[in-house]
Amino acid sequence: MSTSLMPLMAFLFVIAMIPVALWLMKRAGIGGAAGPAGSVLRHVSQLSVGTSQRVTVVEIAVGAERHWLVLGITGERVTQLASYPAPDVAPGAPAPAHAATVNQLIARWRGVAGPQEGARDD
Repeated sequence: MSTSLMPLMAFLFVIAMIPVALWLMKRAGIGGAAGPAGSVLRHVSQLSVGTSQRVTVVEIAVGAERHWLVLGITGERVTQLASYPAPDVAPGAPAPAHAATVNQLIARWRGVAGPQEGARDD
């Protein structure tokens, strides 16, 4: 191989190794996101209150202690609105408003009789 192609081959090798190194870091747990099991910071919930404003709840774990921080976030700053001890069990996501209707349609499709909306006992 000629000496003029060696720098190009070295450059291509380095570029090809970047995704491999990132994949290895992800598999080994090295990097920014340690995952939900061992993470110190966890996003709990978020509510948008304007175009560039939102209220966010994050969980901070320091040793065995866990705290929820309620943060007000704007385009310019992050402000701590409140701090609470984290509950033992995080609340589950509420079912969407259309979940009951979808479940009724699935039950009807499967042939299972379910409660019918609009049905009267006259």
